[in-house]
Amino acid sequence: MLDQAENPRAGEELNLPTLEKYLQKALPSLGAPLEILQFPSGHSNLTYLLRAGESEIVLRRPPFGRKPKSGHDMRREWRMLEALQGAFPYSPKALHFCEDTAILGAPFYIMERIHGLILRKNIPTDLSLPPAELRKLCEHLIDVHKELHALNYQDLGLADFGKPAGYVARQISGWTRRYRDARTPNVPAFEKVMTWLEANLPPERGSAIIHNDYRFDNLVLDPKTYRVIGVLDWEMATIGDPLMDLGASLAYWIQADDPAELRNMRLGPTDAPGALTRQEVIQRYLQGSEVPENDLVFYYVYGLFRLAGIAQQIYWRFYHGQTQDKRFQHFDQIVAILERASLRAMEEDSI
Repeated sequence: MLDQAENPRAGEELNLPTLEKYLQKALPSLGAPLEILQFPSGHSNLTYLLRAGESEIVLRRPPFGRKPKSGHDMRREWRMLEALQGAFPYSPKALHFCEDTAILGAPFYIMERIHGLILRKNIPTDLSLPPAELRKLCEHLIDVHKELHALNYQDLGLADFGKPAGYVARQISGWTRRYRDARTPNVPAFEKVMTWLEANLPPERGSAIIHNDYRFDNLVLDPKTYRVIGVLDWEMATIGDPLMDLGASLAYWIQADDPAELRNMRLGPTDAPGALTRQEVIQRYLQGSEVPENDLVFYYVYGLFRLAGIAQQIYWRFYHGQTQDKRFQHFDQIVAILERASLRAMEEDSI
């Protein structure tokens, strides 16, 4: 349940002497000697635990190897965390940004470590989380998401952080291009899904700060109350349509009656007794909104396609030998499963 750090994976080690010397000046309160561990979860930007005596902080840097042209912008991620300080109590405190690539070969930043529980695929057997409590947690998770979307990004100095006008259309065309660019010979074309999304663009419905990867295993929970105390992994955050953010989250929300192949790729306990269904997630989120529930099919299909695009970009690096991380070797199968889920939602017009 606790997010444990381990020795860095082969090929993803950091230069300890160089980093230690740099941090002695940048963050003198950290102390020395420095120990570097790596959080094994996460599939994109790399996350490390830096420990010096009793002090612990977290370092984020881009992955090694080829990167998407517009991806892994560490300054952008850093800027979002800085803007959220004092406005969104769940974001980690930003401590230091370094753009000098001579230190680690890429820009990186340092943030506080939030201690707590992170629920992943299954609820551990030694954790007492009965159905009623899991339901409350799901509702709180959605409420925190709405709290993020309710922030005034202009007041937080983020008016120029994204381009909300035309966001929906731009996301569809952008992920279509990125998927095609990253496609390998062993994955589906997704052409039918991409054509359907282009033909069913909804009207623009406002703009907000969106996380773009809001899901169970990016949330830190209080170990006593199971309330959300931290929201992690802000690398894809931007300003855009909040319903697109909801759709991205719905793609991760795999429920008990989904096909076995989909349930097997869960990243959170969203199929456990007491967990909300996707329809209940939508109902909770849309309370007080005039958006019809059946309009959410587009956003759900978008979320599935976008997730396939992310998985394929990661798989491209494994396929071409740019990462040895064995977690990625079957991502081609995940992409195929997501295409089948997308087609099913389109054909049945349901979430």
